Amino acid sequence: MLQDRYGNTLSTASTAARDAYVEGVDLFLSANHGAEDAFVGATEADDGFALAHAALARTRQILAKGALATDAMAAARARADKLPRREASHVAALGHLLDGNGPAAYEAIRRHLADDPRDALIAQPCTGVFGLIGFSGQPGREAEQLAFTSALAPHYGDDWWFLGQHAFSQVEAGQTGPATKTIERSLAGNPRNANAAHIRAHVYYEAGETEAGYSYIDGWRRDYDKTGPLHCHISWHVALWALERGDAETMWRVIDADIAPGAAWGPPLNVVSDTAAILYRAGLAGVAVSAERWRAVSDYAAQFFPTPGIAFADVHAALAHAMAGNGEALGRVITDAKGPAADLVRTLAGAFQAIAAGSWAEATAHLTSAMADHERLGGSRAQRDLVEYALLGALLKQGRADEARLLLITRRPLKVGSQAVKGL
Repeated sequence: MLQDRYGNTLSTASTAARDAYVEGVDLFLSANHGAEDAFVGATEADDGFALAHAALARTRQILAKGALATDAMAAARARADKLPRREASHVAALGHLLDGNGPAAYEAIRRHLADDPRDALIAQPCTGVFGLIGFSGQPGREAEQLAFTSALAPHYGDDWWFLGQHAFSQVEAGQTGPATKTIERSLAGNPRNANAAHIRAHVYYEAGETEAGYSYIDGWRRDYDKTGPLHCHISWHVALWALERGDAETMWRVIDADIAPGAAWGPPLNVVSDTAAILYRAGLAGVAVSAERWRAVSDYAAQFFPTPGIAFADVHAALAHAMAGNGEALGRVITDAKGPAADLVRTLAGAFQAIAAGSWAEATAHLTSAMADHERLGGSRAQRDLVEYALLGALLKQGRADEARLLLITRRPLKVGSQAVKGL
């Protein structure tokens, strides 16, 4: 029987289908362009290959090709009735994910991995800060993320994909030293793994190594296909470090070419969150941001996230709507927020509403109440610095510079002396 790169048996007799599938898995796990085409090739080589259809569905879900993803998942399910246990469980778990049933997907994945821990495409949805754990809205999810990858570590050895994800868990849990060693092992195994390059940027950020981080990720992305799933977000890291280095010209060039709506190729979640965040952080650093830019992000958020439901997206959409003066859209976020982190969404949306109105004491109250557990929003610590720095800015607007400095020293000591917030 043919096997994948992780030693899992595949129900296909076609070597061509197997080879295309293995190629697709590696491209998917490394966030490189071409996974969709590879999985299409696998289905063309063997139309009965259920796992290839399921992988195609998952890839198209990531690429925000909803209707095509649904069709591919239907094809996988139609071919799953006679599959061996592992492959049937694989299709079922991904099916829950494609159906949008996160809790059922998480339960199915945990059950599946207990028997088949090296089924990487099934482990993958639970990794990273945008995964089922990352977006669970639960307190302590960073610790849960680390526990998840730590439990899998004995099964993966020096696998480049897994090491990257484990490093992400480590650095988000505050283990910057161990994360540095882990991510270097990952990159040694596959230097063109975009996930690992991105995670390396996070490790540099958490270590306070602005110059090294900027030099590394700016150089790495030059050979990264703009249609790669992480191109927009990797560009955000470049723009953010350019801002912290006082290089607004480079920041705007990167935003306009690779991040902003209409310029970037990327999942809508990245486009709206990365653009809103860099614009607001630019303003905090003393860089003028036009109303036109905020309107463009607000319009984009209203188009792609008209109904609240993903806390991380909703908070960034709320920021864009508030700064653009789109009170109707902002009101919908506040009124219709849902899910386990809905309380945080309403709190932060209220904070941004107060900021837009210049009600700095009210904004401070909202932001302060979110500080204890904003990890429930999902996203990385670097991304959630938006909340931390927004509070610094609100304090400075009230002449409370000493409190702002104390907060920065306490929460982000390695950022003391940076140009992230004007006045500090």
